Amino acid sequence: MSHTRVICFGEVLFDCLADRSGRPLEQVESWTPYPGGAPANVASALVKLGTSAGFIGCVGEDEPGNALVEVLDTVGVDVTGIQRHPSAPTRQVYVLRSLEGDRSFAGFGERDTTEFADTRLQASNLPVRLFSEADFLVLGTLELAYPQSREAIARALHLADEYYLKILVDVNWRSVFWPYPELASHVIHDLMKRVDFIKLSSEEAEWLFDTTDPCAIAHKLNDCEGVLVTAGEHGCAYYLSESEGKLPAFPVDIVDTTGAGDSFVAGFVHQVCQYGIRALSDRDTAKRIVTYASAVGAMTAMKPGAIAAQPTAAQVEYFLRSHQNLSF
Repeated sequence: MSHTRVICFGEVLFDCLADRSGRPLEQVESWTPYPGGAPANVASALVKLGTSAGFIGCVGEDEPGNALVEVLDTVGVDVTGIQRHPSAPTRQVYVLRSLEGDRSFAGFGERDTTEFADTRLQASNLPVRLFSEADFLVLGTLELAYPQSREAIARALHLADEYYLKILVDVNWRSVFWPYPELASHVIHDLMKRVDFIKLSSEEAEWLFDTTDPCAIAHKLNDCEGVLVTAGEHGCAYYLSESEGKLPAFPVDIVDTTGAGDSFVAGFVHQVCQYGIRALSDRDTAKRIVTYASAVGAMTAMKPGAIAAQPTAAQVEYFLRSHQNLSF
């Protein structure tokens, strides 16, 4: 069995999507649960593209937890790093969709954000073996909001440094997850001082750095090797080992943007694993890698559900060939 090249660290949950778009919360009549959680989405998308990945997180000893572990295991994600909590439930988040397919988070039903199993991830139980074999650690920032999972992130960063993993953080800002949102900016800035690659939305870039220029952001973080700033239908900008550029978005029919950014991250990491870090200094290769990532993100937005909508490598290649007449 080949080693796990990418560790994805954080939350796995059910996104409960409103069955009818364009309705406010009080008018939603029914919801459909889809497996999700940004790091879990990235792990699944990587495996579908052909890069081995493992997931580390915590779910409850309940049926939703069983179902999520089964989903990841069936896809082919290494689930040996998943912890189970005996009393805290697996997280479910309710998601509204606009008529254009954009999402907004409507909270956690009758539970407080601090009550779920993912907040109980134990630093002492992280599987060192995965870190000793991997090349990349991918994590978000939501688990920084809770004391126990924050300690687990600190332990993961230590192990990543010990075994020379490259680290990518996707900011993935969701204020509804934070008991004290006013603390988030400081905590996230501290994390970004320790990573190699950063992916932000344009809104997150403005919030944290007062600019959407990835080159300017990289220079504010002296040791950062690359910054990716996505802007939905307006495309993305990047700075990677001094290769920089902007790309338009692929013109696709948007159904649900849930997980599109996670698929973008997976597409990027998958390509870096194939080409190698040094290839990012070549401008044409860097552009090709980001174009691939953009295609994976766009394809995921064409169907509902994050994991269910993710494409295979063959589907991405076909998509890129069918769009090669565009001026990227």
